[in-house]
Amino acid sequence: MPNALIACLLSLPLLLAAVTGGSVQEPLAAARAAGTHLLMRHATAPGTGDPAGFTLGDCSTQRNLSEAGRAQSRRIGERLRQAGVAIDTVLSSQWCRSSETAQLLGLGPVEAAPELNSFFANRGDGAAQTNALKARLARLDAAGRKAALVSHQVNITALTDIYPASGEIVVIALGADGAITVEGRLRTD
Repeated sequence: MPNALIACLLSLPLLLAAVTGGSVQEPLAAARAAGTHLLMRHATAPGTGDPAGFTLGDCSTQRNLSEAGRAQSRRIGERLRQAGVAIDTVLSSQWCRSSETAQLLGLGPVEAAPELNSFFANRGDGAAQTNALKARLARLDAAGRKAALVSHQVNITALTDIYPASGEIVVIALGADGAITVEGRLRTD
């Protein structure tokens, strides 16, 4: 294993503690807890938004992960596995940078979830998509399933009021009243 990768893996616990302001076990315990879900912003994809005229099903027309973003995705998945975070379902936005992040995490088969699609260019869709995501979370909770959800900054901010970094995971729970609570934040880079 290259020395840089070893150093990076060894520094992950310190980075997690620094971001959360507490011990590493607090956010990871939240990630492992029943009734929580991991809401992740896709890994590093340089730029903002998508090029004019992009096509959802054609990755060559979209802003995509960089090589650093691909490596970041793999590291995050490995860290979650090492920490014993069991995931039952992996859901992703249909944007290529999100679906590739979800695949590279290596946490299980990835299912496209339109309610996780970016509404950056169509802000008017935000409330409907946020409500659809809450309904999906309620169904997951009723089935006792923990999900890793890979989405976009705009979606995560609408749901949690947090502006996540690329690759950041916000651990969330859905209350009986339909309100989302933030249980922790995992920032691995």
